[in-house]
Amino acid sequence: MAGSERDQASGKPHVVIVGGGIAGLAAAFYLRNEPVRVTLLEGSDRIGGKLKVSDVAGVPVDEAAESLYANRRKTTGLIKDAGLGERIMSAGVTASAILTRNGIRHQPDRQFMGVPCDMDDLARSGVLSAAGLDRARQDLALPSFDREGDVSVASFVGGRLGQEVVDKLVDPFLAGVFSGRAEDLSFEATLTPLAMASRNHVSLADAAGSLTPVLAEGEKPPPVSVATLEGGFGSLPPTLVREVLAAAPDASLRTGASVRELTRTADGWRLAVGPVTAPEYLDADAVVVAVPAGPAGRLLAGVPGASAAVSALAEVPYSSVATVTLAYPHAAFANGGLHGRGYAAYRVPATEGKLVKEVTFTTVKWPHLAGEVEIVRCALGRFGEDHLLARDDADLVAVAAAELAEAIGVTGVPVASRVSRWEDALPQYTVGHLDRVKRIRESVATQPGLAVCGALYDGVGVGVCMATARKAADQVLGFLKKEAAGRSVAVGV
Repeated sequence: MAGSERDQASGKPHVVIVGGGIAGLAAAFYLRNEPVRVTLLEGSDRIGGKLKVSDVAGVPVDEAAESLYANRRKTTGLIKDAGLGERIMSAGVTASAILTRNGIRHQPDRQFMGVPCDMDDLARSGVLSAAGLDRARQDLALPSFDREGDVSVASFVGGRLGQEVVDKLVDPFLAGVFSGRAEDLSFEATLTPLAMASRNHVSLADAAGSLTPVLAEGEKPPPVSVATLEGGFGSLPPTLVREVLAAAPDASLRTGASVRELTRTADGWRLAVGPVTAPEYLDADAVVVAVPAGPAGRLLAGVPGASAAVSALAEVPYSSVATVTLAYPHAAFANGGLHGRGYAAYRVPATEGKLVKEVTFTTVKWPHLAGEVEIVRCALGRFGEDHLLARDDADLVAVAAAELAEAIGVTGVPVASRVSRWEDALPQYTVGHLDRVKRIRESVATQPGLAVCGALYDGVGVGVCMATARKAADQVLGFLKKEAAGRSVAVGV
């Protein structure tokens, strides 16, 4: 029983966190100084999830997530609290381009999440054809579109600005963030600030303009405040593990510990850990579920009263991605478009028929990594392209190098490479996602001492995942304090 375990161990309430990705690990970090005993259970052989760094040609390069927005306290607060504030490194370049119409073209300066604000600026970019530009200008004259309920990004943005804006600007943005497609993804859930602003403007371009700074003629927009960590973003998880264990010596952070079952008991929760044939049982006063939709749904399936959450979790699909990291000698770019172009990355619309969807010039974006080689990261995989992960490393490296050479004229072959595969990496915020999240949270809220966090709730970025962990930690602490107060009253009576 959870109560007896509390008495036998440290006298503290026991909080079990299921999942050792950044959300679960952040939840453990937020609980480290609280009067609870924490156990974190991760089914794989490592803690950190999609935060992982390894060397390519002697340079530490992140294998998946590499950055966050540095000007938001909710995204940098945990990093600073972990003593890593001095290791936050700002991007040297953040501008991105679009590979389209037989060349790399500058993304419009005034745009919000791919949606252009200024039609003259859009025309100067050269991203759209003349017909596509004429269609985009119609947004300024079209009557208001009534929006009943949620709709796809493609249907609403395309209806206002035309399909070419969707194909060349918005869809590549969504592919980079969600590894998803505009025809599937929710306008309300993925472009949320724009969806809200659009209710106060007839023109979608005007709505986007209300969210971007007004620029004087010839003025460039302020750089986006993007940052990483010296040594790679993947260096964050081991630091958090050390901080948790240093602050809470009775904490336990375990790998290779798959949670098979979650059930209610008279005093709390019981978790079955490990193989079905020889399970280990842990009792807990509170549980934080920090795993993707599929595993979360399987755990909650055994919890009476959680059927609404289980059905909503079953509706969330996931996309798999691969990252191919290449190292080249400087001379390989002598005739290419890397140096002097001012771009940290370029995106590739799906309509171009390429496998690579985004290219990041890592040693340009992060000047502190510059050295003997140029590092380039190529992202592959949109929703529905899971088959790409089945191709062998040599094949993916060859494809990425060939498409890079074709796009910007890189010569020769890479001197080193690395392929990173991430199966079911990103939840797809398809139409109706906000309603699904509401159903999950309302259902979970009926379960005493249970909370959820992770990428499928409020956003897929690392900073937002950490913010959901803070919310989950606060929820279980609030429950435990209420329980403690109730026991005190009962004893007093």
